[in-house]
Amino acid sequence: MVAVIKTGHSIHRILNYNENKVKQGVAKCIGAGNYPVDPDKMSFTMKLNRFLKQMELNEKTKRNSVHISLNFDVSEHHLSKQKLLEIADSYLDKIGFGEQPYLVYQHHDAGHPHIHLVTTNIKADGKRIDLHHLGIRKSEPARKALEKEFGLVQAESQKKDENYKLKPVAVGKAKYGKSQTKMAIQNILENVINPYKYTSLPELNAVLNQYNVKAERGTENSKVYQTGGLLYRVLDTDGNPVGVPIKASLFYNKPTLKFLEQKFKENVAKRTPFKRRIKNAVDKELLSKKISIPELIKALEKQGIYVVLRQNTNGILYGITYVDHQTKCVFNGSALGKAYSAKAIQERCWSEGVSGQDLLRHPDPKQTIGLQPQTTAAAETKEADKEVQSATIPTGKENVLEVLTQAENTSDYLPNQLKKKRKKKKKRNLNNNQ
Repeated sequence: MVAVIKTGHSIHRILNYNENKVKQGVAKCIGAGNYPVDPDKMSFTMKLNRFLKQMELNEKTKRNSVHISLNFDVSEHHLSKQKLLEIADSYLDKIGFGEQPYLVYQHHDAGHPHIHLVTTNIKADGKRIDLHHLGIRKSEPARKALEKEFGLVQAESQKKDENYKLKPVAVGKAKYGKSQTKMAIQNILENVINPYKYTSLPELNAVLNQYNVKAERGTENSKVYQTGGLLYRVLDTDGNPVGVPIKASLFYNKPTLKFLEQKFKENVAKRTPFKRRIKNAVDKELLSKKISIPELIKALEKQGIYVVLRQNTNGILYGITYVDHQTKCVFNGSALGKAYSAKAIQERCWSEGVSGQDLLRHPDPKQTIGLQPQTTAAAETKEADKEVQSATIPTGKENVLEVLTQAENTSDYLPNQLKKKRKKKKKRNLNNNQ
């Protein structure tokens, strides 16, 4: 079992999200705790007012809404409604929410069985339940205890990666109408917007494109662009938009441009400690032998690092972005240093007889989502142009350990022993000339 905890400022938004799932026929409210009547006899207003009345007891606490999803292994579809309610009740009791009002929703919109819990951290006496590190302090011990108590599949890291791996949006869903498209995109956004660390819209799209989704501002003359709006679209396997674009403000987590711009600023510092892993991985592959770019891409993918190549309409490679799914960090090549820019990677790799189009080909077409040619905005082009500045490639044999442990902020990757020493100018002896 995997527990995902999200806290927020609006219980109305969380409740509305789950009730909309019910209206769409992909969810059902199967239980309620500390409510006066059964959930099937309550209207939306009755469900909401129970929370609002309790929240009024502590108006100073702004983050007063809690939304938890309990995700089970794909083999556990046999879990009955009664069993799911027992798991939900026991879990909430173990994390300190047993006396709180809560609702339990069973969702059927994913490949694995899961339930959503809606509650508040404001207690009946007006005090609040501390949410700081709730996952580490209470949720993890509760999860492990429940796995033993109910005989659930243990959420080991490897199994979790396999069973709950985010899957691309099925392009066919875009043909079924706006509601189906929105639901598919929402699932991707929930698993990308907050967990990943990116500092620009193109970097965010480097992740979203791998799941057939794109965020776009529209053309500079469009109303969406001029008003600071943002749209999300489904892409086909060639990277072309299909279906109807959906406004960012219509999604549950409100991934608007204003929200993303704040994330860009925060992520600059958050992603910095993780630069070294990507640089080490690239250097390790290229120092042992000279390989082609497709071979480098394939080698990095085995380590959880996806490479997104960008080219212009003439097929000339001008940009490279690294998406590390292990650390959930995204870096343009220039952000890592000259040695990792598109220009430098082409020179460091063997590319004799390889065209720009060939560089974008990959041994497994199913894994190339996000690697296809993309239409880029003017801002992305300017940013990419910085990456194609010429860089000097080391020609001598280097000590691998020295390269992998070099200082983080290196302005040049040419070894010191290969640099020409500057001759010191001799100062004239003024006394002798007098």
